[in-house]
Amino acid sequence: MAFQITALAIFAGVFAICSIRKVHIGIFMFPIACGVGMWLAHLPLDDVVAGFPLDILVLLVGVTYFFAIAQVNGTIEGLINIVISKVGSHPAALPVAFFCIAAVVSSMGSPLASLVLAPIALPMAKRFAIDPMLMAVALGCGGASGSFAPTSLFGIVTYGTAKQADIPISPFAPLLVSLGMNLVLFIGAYFVFGGRTLISGSRSSDMRASVGSMEVQQSPTSGPLTTASAEKVKLTGMQWLTCACILILGLGVIALTVSRLGANLGVLAFAFGAFLTFIDPDSGKAAIPKIDWSTVLLVGGIITFVEVLQTMGAVDLLGDGASKIGSTILAAFIICFIGGLVSAFASTTGILAALVPLALPLVATGEVSGWALICSLAVCSSIVDLSPFSTVGATFVAMTEESQKERVTRLLIRWGLTMVIVGPVVLVGLLVLPASLLS
Repeated sequence: MAFQITALAIFAGVFAICSIRKVHIGIFMFPIACGVGMWLAHLPLDDVVAGFPLDILVLLVGVTYFFAIAQVNGTIEGLINIVISKVGSHPAALPVAFFCIAAVVSSMGSPLASLVLAPIALPMAKRFAIDPMLMAVALGCGGASGSFAPTSLFGIVTYGTAKQADIPISPFAPLLVSLGMNLVLFIGAYFVFGGRTLISGSRSSDMRASVGSMEVQQSPTSGPLTTASAEKVKLTGMQWLTCACILILGLGVIALTVSRLGANLGVLAFAFGAFLTFIDPDSGKAAIPKIDWSTVLLVGGIITFVEVLQTMGAVDLLGDGASKIGSTILAAFIICFIGGLVSAFASTTGILAALVPLALPLVATGEVSGWALICSLAVCSSIVDLSPFSTVGATFVAMTEESQKERVTRLLIRWGLTMVIVGPVVLVGLLVLPASLLS
């Protein structure tokens, strides 16, 4: 037991130190996992290295490469401008539009891709007298809802780690739960932060003119957007071809999943990426540096360490500890609470990669539905990302006008800390508990 506790302490310590020092967790996790595996678990080095999740690597590289091509050739940018142009002169519709756009953009590979909208959305909020907090929630909730699509990072990590842990779950389950939760949060925020006034029509202006006249800042994640008038936006032949590939990819994954033939999204994404690269070699070359290698290393390092913990029996030890709590539902609440609390100050991806496998002992008891717990844990870890201590929240604060920064920062802190409690209460109460009673 001493070796297992020591390994768990090392795992938690590395996670905490790397988060405090703001260094890459995966880079440190992998070599330390090798050391713990060899010296504490007495495992051959080859067995430890074999725990590196190659299947998840294929998914991450394939998907991020494919959607990087769509970003490089201007397809995503063009679609964003077209959608904005359709909103017209209705400020009340702007937060809704940005929620939907953020959801779609974040479903295309990276949850942080929705931040490309911040340099447009927040100055636009000022122009139309929209509460910047409302616009921040629209972008944050929209981005979080789409981030659990089978084609996006959080969805890939959640489904991939659950599958590796032999927890049966549909690749669309996290998406539906996240979409439902974030939609409810957005609707509530819409009316709390001035939505009624916007609907009344007391604050309106010509948005079409603004899209063409506004100077757009450079995005912290995806580079500059165009400043061209939305009416003049037209997709090129290559961009239409990219749209067709995105549509076919999405429909193909759905069809293969429904037919239970099994869909390897990474391979499909590689195939479409290779096709687009053949048509436009320059876009293919420019997309290679945009592959999310940082996330590959992060997930790989953490999961390798978790595999060592499982081999040592440390995960089973946690399961025994959870069983002693006396209530698996309470244990589920605690793990969801921990996921949300830590994620508010650290990497959501890292939390998902670490806690999804560690939730296995609770599922093994048979008293908790596996898919419900995993979905709840995943969403609880993401809805706190509006905290100004995270990348998403910090970006929104940075893009807010100076006179509103202090207020928005204060409200985002309240929002993030509130979600730490609200998430586990709602999702465990409305999802885990009923699913467990019916199972």
